[in-house]
Amino acid sequence: MSQTANPGASAQPAAAPATGEGGAAPAGALDAPEKAQTQAGHAGFWTLLVGSVGVVYGDIGTSPLYAFREALVPARTDGILLAEEVIGTVSLILWALFLIVTIKYVTILLRMDNNGEGGILSLMALARKAMGGSRIVFLLGLLGASLFYGDAVITPAISVLSAVEGLKLVTPAFEEYVLPITIGIIVALFLVQNRGTGKVAAFFGPVTIVWFLAMALAALPHIVLHPEVFRAVNPWHAVHYLVGHGSGALIALGAVFLAVTGAEALFADLGHFGRRPIQVAWVCLVFPALALNYLGQAALVLEKPDTSDPFFQLVPAWGLLPMVVLATIATVVASQAVITGAFSLSRQAIQLGLLPRLEIRHTSESHAGQIYLPQINTLLMVGVVLLALLFKTSSSLASAYGIAVTGTMLLTASLTFLVLWRLWGWSPVAAAAMMLPFIVIEFLFLLSNLIKVVEGGYVPLLLAGGLIVLMWTWTRGVTILFNKTRKTDVPLAELVAMLEKSPPHHVRGTAVFLTSDPEIAPAALLHNLKHNKVLHEKNVVLTVETVDTPRSNLADKVRIDPVGPHFFKVVMKFGYMETPNIPKTLTLLRRQGFKFDIMATSFFLSRRSIRPAAHSGMPLWQDRIFITLAKNANDATDFFQIPTGRVVEVGTQVTV
Repeated sequence: MSQTANPGASAQPAAAPATGEGGAAPAGALDAPEKAQTQAGHAGFWTLLVGSVGVVYGDIGTSPLYAFREALVPARTDGILLAEEVIGTVSLILWALFLIVTIKYVTILLRMDNNGEGGILSLMALARKAMGGSRIVFLLGLLGASLFYGDAVITPAISVLSAVEGLKLVTPAFEEYVLPITIGIIVALFLVQNRGTGKVAAFFGPVTIVWFLAMALAALPHIVLHPEVFRAVNPWHAVHYLVGHGSGALIALGAVFLAVTGAEALFADLGHFGRRPIQVAWVCLVFPALALNYLGQAALVLEKPDTSDPFFQLVPAWGLLPMVVLATIATVVASQAVITGAFSLSRQAIQLGLLPRLEIRHTSESHAGQIYLPQINTLLMVGVVLLALLFKTSSSLASAYGIAVTGTMLLTASLTFLVLWRLWGWSPVAAAAMMLPFIVIEFLFLLSNLIKVVEGGYVPLLLAGGLIVLMWTWTRGVTILFNKTRKTDVPLAELVAMLEKSPPHHVRGTAVFLTSDPEIAPAALLHNLKHNKVLHEKNVVLTVETVDTPRSNLADKVRIDPVGPHFFKVVMKFGYMETPNIPKTLTLLRRQGFKFDIMATSFFLSRRSIRPAAHSGMPLWQDRIFITLAKNANDATDFFQIPTGRVVEVGTQVTV
């Protein structure tokens, strides 16, 4: 999707599909060349690999804390836990990890980058380009982004809760302190976000590597005692469990899916680490460690069927407290990765016009991807704390977890089919043969999680529904506002012709007028002429566009066209992963022969005051939501990094 930003107003209309080129792989190939460039510059492969273990695999790496325990619940309902049920359950988990993570994400999706970037919105941009700007594809991306926010709220709550609950095994006296400690950790985690993750990120990789090694080592003694757990590698046991347990198997699938939560991070963080480090980390460390731990938990349950918490009971008594501490640190790392992902997704949504401008702070001078959004951070913190207080235990919260992740994965598989077919040039039969098995599997996972709607599955659905309403209201309101203001607009060419016939007084310097439509005279220009009766020597009508690529091509970043002796139209293009910097980008015009002094340049912005109209295109409640969003939008001066001392704001009142 391409979006033409209206820097001078509180809203911006969506424009036609972008013409920017995507990063699709060559037709008919899954071995596309590596395009991902990391934000670590020239960092070595091993540095990237260690970093990817911490950031990419933090979420999926904490799933053993609760996934196997919850997956056994349906088998325990009759009070008798059979060995074949234990083997069948762990077989389901292992094959879910292999099919969903190894095949779909590590092998296929990591090659489907959009100029080096991954994630649901990047994939949506590729699919939408392939489908000629399809609105249905846009809505699928919108739904996927909304579900991701649900995941971002639930992950910190369930991860930290499940780790701190290990204290109950150290001594029952800790039980009443589990929830307060969890809340304290969560609040502290969100309060330090404004400091940036740069210094902490260096510890993420090493700590998570220790976590994976500890999980594997804790499981080995139990596997040695019960080597029959390796029968779970045979997929027959997984199929036999599903066929023989009826509705109970469907319920178990909902818990089995907890083992692959976090797989979306593989794709979303592609641009930070590149394809090869993520793939090598999974094959050589993460997958073996996870598989061994799940097999170890199964071996322990075979030996002691009444085991209540098989993960923490893998370790001997002397190692329990250190394991709880390590698990807590690992869950903080996992939560940090999801929070960072929510910040990145929010910036993409803002750039694509799905959300109003929000304050974006850069927390690192050397890494552009390290950002902090105060409003998003506050909303996430409130949501996570409320969830922890509402559900109180990780087992209760597990019912709310699966729907958001399964929904996002199912949408990802559907968009991948469209990219394979329409952009990579595969035949529809071949594309379906590749993706249909994943769509079927993930649909079954979604179905199994929908059973838990009443128990807690309503949480991500409510969150996603609320976000869809907000995004839809914003895009709809912007369009209505744009269409209304066009009725009273003056074409720029007509205004320039009039000013040439009867020129006003000219003053030295350059004036930059920001607008969403370069063919229409900006409101700030008209008000300046009306009230000040002057015109600058050079007048730039500037439009900022967001293209369907993570970063715009430097050669096409800025284009200038003269309109008259004193007027110039300038178009700036930014990718949806970039934070626009107008003054810095204006200096590129000097290469095209446009000379100006930035210190003698004034920026004119229109500040709109929006009021609900008597006959609006939206219901009154939606008008009020749109006006509230517009009022809370970040100031264009800050968003486009314009020096405040060089800005002149002109106020106008409009109705929506």
